[in-house]
Amino acid sequence: MDESTAIESVIASATGVFDLASSDDHRRVRELASRLVDTGLSADELGRIGADLDDALDLRLAVKLAVSRRQMIDTAWTGRIGVVFAMWGEQRRLRPRSPENPTGEDALHVKLDQLAWLFSGTGVDWLVYPVDDGDPDDSAAVAEARAEEHEHGNRVRVLRLSDVVPASDGPLAGLSNVDDSRNGGAIVYGADVALADGCDAIVMTDADNSVDLAQTGMLIAPFATGADVVIGDRKHPDAVLVKAEARWGPGIVVLRHMQRMVGRALFGQGLRDTQAAFKLYDRAALGDILEAPSTFGFAFDSDWLYASIAGNRTIERVPFAFYDSYEESASLTQG
Repeated sequence: MDESTAIESVIASATGVFDLASSDDHRRVRELASRLVDTGLSADELGRIGADLDDALDLRLAVKLAVSRRQMIDTAWTGRIGVVFAMWGEQRRLRPRSPENPTGEDALHVKLDQLAWLFSGTGVDWLVYPVDDGDPDDSAAVAEARAEEHEHGNRVRVLRLSDVVPASDGPLAGLSNVDDSRNGGAIVYGADVALADGCDAIVMTDADNSVDLAQTGMLIAPFATGADVVIGDRKHPDAVLVKAEARWGPGIVVLRHMQRMVGRALFGQGLRDTQAAFKLYDRAALGDILEAPSTFGFAFDSDWLYASIAGNRTIERVPFAFYDSYEESASLTQG
């Protein structure tokens, strides 16, 4: 089967739809991506396929995954990657969807499946760090139980911020109480542990399934060729963005306006999507940041980017696919 016939076959087998909470849909998208990779097309050629698609959401997602996988194969980078995300009120999204749990996403299992697919046969070692940000519902316990039920659960290291706060020294010394953290404290803790575990870089994401982590190859490719920081950009014309911004109330709109006002220096660098939950920081850049993090709230993303600019770090942006998981979103609480 020649390339054009193989591509036509993949396109014909796509359904055009995608359910974020369906493990079967995630698996189906990876199968489409595998078939695209098997065509032998380059990452650039695969990317051009995505540019010609309109409403076929599952196929557009599959193209991003295929580009990521092709980049991982072509760069031949080997090392250790740590994936860090914070948890607060995530006990429902960590479990599968069911009549009793209608907002379930089976998020941890899905992430493990995505990373296993991406890194299979590459020589890349990877670990996942879910960090409980002082959740009164103990998301950590749910994550631990879910990890035990997965074949790659040995790659999961569940952390609790409450185990190390307050701290007398280190990057968390400025956090006197776990209740004062708003995502940032958990990410700082997870990143610090990942560095201690020998990770060459960390990837920051969210606890939900909004970002398919099989796209991580698109972050690693620029890192492998010299970038210190790689930022996922949902504002890029080549990004795939499904976002329910109409749900935002006046509170979150004001918050985003404030972020834009204080973020002018970042926007001047072309960093328009400062809050995207898909970023990579290498060891050196992260080490500088963790010497004295200045905030442990939701604004830590901008804080880290400012620190990277001040440290003359090389920052690159990549377009990626983001599908908003809004029913349990923290932005509703923020608003």
